[in-house]
Amino acid sequence: MSDAAWVSLFSGGKDSAFALYEALEAGLDVERLVTVHPTADSYLYHVPATGLAGLAAESMEIPLVEIEETAGSGHDAASRGDTEIEALEAGLADLKESERTQGLSGVVVGAIESEYQADRVAAMCRRLGIDMYAPLWHEDPFSLGTAMLDAHFEIRIIQVAARGLDESWLGRRLDANALDDLRSLHEEYGVHVLGEGGEFETLVTDGPHMSRPIQIEYSTQWDGTRGHLVVEDAWLGDP
Repeated sequence: MSDAAWVSLFSGGKDSAFALYEALEAGLDVERLVTVHPTADSYLYHVPATGLAGLAAESMEIPLVEIEETAGSGHDAASRGDTEIEALEAGLADLKESERTQGLSGVVVGAIESEYQADRVAAMCRRLGIDMYAPLWHEDPFSLGTAMLDAHFEIRIIQVAARGLDESWLGRRLDANALDDLRSLHEEYGVHVLGEGGEFETLVTDGPHMSRPIQIEYSTQWDGTRGHLVVEDAWLGDP
């Protein structure tokens, strides 16, 4: 791997945050975070609460590059995913040539099992001539969740959309008890322990890589089968 700087794809959710943490622990020089804000439901990107990525970046003292992604188009998931990555690729190409960076070694990505995501990011990296670092790739989900908790990540569930996940999960902290409950739901309903199939989405509110925690005030919206948090206010708390 080159000594030039890295960027980390960052949504504010647990997978991208833990991949970033692992990259920093491995000694990678992560010089920028890159957040893509999808304009609609996305096949490729984490959607909920990406607007809070700026607070996380401020807490981590890593500059944030934000990219607005136009709605993906195409008749099927494959062509839509290819369209969705275009804005990210253009943004990284600009960053690679920018005076803000001393070259670009590669991209840190929080992919765990999604070939759909990993294949497209890897292809993008090949076109840009940079590396991809995916430290969570094919790790056991329960062990990975436990590792996040052992590293003192504070994780809150902000969206659910799967059988077995009711309104009580909205706003729930992802702790050891929640992981055990998710493993039981996996056995009963097939729910992925880390929500890799879109069963739930998360927000990391604190961790060892953050100097100040994210505090949120929220309400919930629930339609009987799925729901999400509505963040009404958010700020950085005391160290």
